[in-house]
Amino acid sequence: MVDQSSRDEVLARVDELGEESVEFARELLRIPTVNPPGRHYRACSEHIGRRLRDLGFEVEFHPAEGLHEHTDEHPRINVIGRRRGRRSRPCLHLNGHVDVVPPGDGWTVDPFAGLVRDGALYGRGSADMKAGLASAIYAAEAVRRSGLELQGSLEISATVDEESGGLAGVAHLCKSGRVSSSNTDFVIIPEPFGVDRVCIGHRGVYWFKVSTRGRTAHGSMPFLGVNAIDGLSSLLEAMRRELIPGMNARRTQMPIVPPGAQRPTLNVNSIKGGQLESGAPSPCVPDSCAAIFDRRFLFEENLQAVKEEIRVLIEKVQEGSSLDYQLEDLMVAHPVVTSRESQLVASLEENVRLLLGRRPQIVASPGTYDHKHFRHIGGIQQCVAYGPGQLEQAHQPDEHCSIEELLTATRVLALAILDLTSTA
Repeated sequence: MVDQSSRDEVLARVDELGEESVEFARELLRIPTVNPPGRHYRACSEHIGRRLRDLGFEVEFHPAEGLHEHTDEHPRINVIGRRRGRRSRPCLHLNGHVDVVPPGDGWTVDPFAGLVRDGALYGRGSADMKAGLASAIYAAEAVRRSGLELQGSLEISATVDEESGGLAGVAHLCKSGRVSSSNTDFVIIPEPFGVDRVCIGHRGVYWFKVSTRGRTAHGSMPFLGVNAIDGLSSLLEAMRRELIPGMNARRTQMPIVPPGAQRPTLNVNSIKGGQLESGAPSPCVPDSCAAIFDRRFLFEENLQAVKEEIRVLIEKVQEGSSLDYQLEDLMVAHPVVTSRESQLVASLEENVRLLLGRRPQIVASPGTYDHKHFRHIGGIQQCVAYGPGQLEQAHQPDEHCSIEELLTATRVLALAILDLTSTA
């Protein structure tokens, strides 16, 4: 463990840098990196790259070349800063995503003004997760300004497209080998789980599409057709009646929050059917309908079994029907969990305890984040999420993050950098 005088020095530098870190978070909020479609990624990555270079990092840019998401109009640009210690290992990698969801309606403030009011930072992405990026960067700067030399290495990345799966972001870096278990020991993602929580993993997700094909007819004589919307309605009813009760009986041993997410869930994301393209009523029996489903599955569930129970139910509903049902896989992300006994979790637990006077709650996430790519593609075993902001604020109108939480997270992350990169 690091001696107390070194820790005190680093904490003093965090306090000294407080206003600068908040102002940097405000600068990030003023860049509207809205996804979709992926606006202003280059401007945001370059802004972060300049700051990292100013703070003593070697800076690399990694465009997601070869991926369909990476276009001239909306380039996918990732940035990594690296600070070398006496040795290359251990290497701690702090990662945050720059993209934010569209602001939507219901705001009482400008979502891209970077407003500070009543001790909080307001704006789309303030909690999820530009405050977390500022915390990571200024935690590293506090260590540098303390004059302490690291034995290992420190990296900070700002990546794209986490809100749409992260394929052009963290997944791209891991697939290229730039970030993997061969060069990285620990990953901390400052997602907004709050300063008194350490998130060690997440549930899995299976997105799938079910399409029904019937036969059109005149709306005045629907008995001459086969209604595809009715067919999909029958499937939805069968899911409510036969599938969901069995799902509700299952419960994970992972500490997922909130408690309702400790069971598997099934959500209908969208339904499209009939002839609505013109916006006017159509005197026709709809011959097609499709729905997209979001099935969240537990660490203890088997993906093939999850798929099979859906397939069997579709076949049962289709039996005796003149409708054609088709099932299409859209996306799969497997659950992940980092051991509670890991060095990474232990460091964060102890530093939260020292700073807040209580041990953090160990939790897991109901939804996926980029942990999945660090583990399943990069092979990195020790990865957690720890950052400022409340999860419930993510994607909400008037999203905000407490400035005190931003500074507290910066303190915890700075001390974790000392622990995990082993200062001289």
